[in-house]
Amino acid sequence: MKKKVWDLYAPIYEKAMRADAHIYEFMYERIPTVIRGKEVLEIAAGPGLLSRHVAPAAKRMVATDYSDGMIREAMKGERPGNLTFEVADAVSLPYADGSFDAVLIANALHVMPEPEKALQEIGRVLRPGGVLIAPNFVEHRGGFVSRLWSGILKLAGIRFEHQWSGPEYLGWLEAHGWHVTFSKQMAARISIMYAECERSGEKWD
Repeated sequence: MKKKVWDLYAPIYEKAMRADAHIYEFMYERIPTVIRGKEVLEIAAGPGLLSRHVAPAAKRMVATDYSDGMIREAMKGERPGNLTFEVADAVSLPYADGSFDAVLIANALHVMPEPEKALQEIGRVLRPGGVLIAPNFVEHRGGFVSRLWSGILKLAGIRFEHQWSGPEYLGWLEAHGWHVTFSKQMAARISIMYAECERSGEKWD
């Protein structure tokens, strides 16, 4: 997807997400318990809505997006002192191997043409025993509201490259080297499958 689409969408992104506030409340409570005291990378952070809420629990958090417009929006206003925003591409991250204890990527893998490349990069920048937190839209055609909202986003230029069901998404993560340690599917305009993963064969610290 072209950066221009996300640059144009950036000023209204946060407002568009307000209808699903109950979903974010769950993540605001859950994610800090997972990243507490860790060095965290967020990919596809958008305007920083999730970052600002969970960063205080982390030792350090770098929130990235490949859209310059999204990062400009994210840098407006106050933010926790341990949180920085940077422009970065999920499939070519500018960080050394083993730089982070946790990686967060929310509602982004389904819009990437080759999300497997993002998973490879995530695995590269994670330290041994690191955790991937990857909530993602699923069931895009599951009901009238989901189909309607998906259609609206398509008209806005936001294309869903992958349309997994909840179980299909978890299976896809497992098939690409990630063991799902916790998951929860949540109803929203488009359902979200929240997933926490460790690399297959590894154990939590």
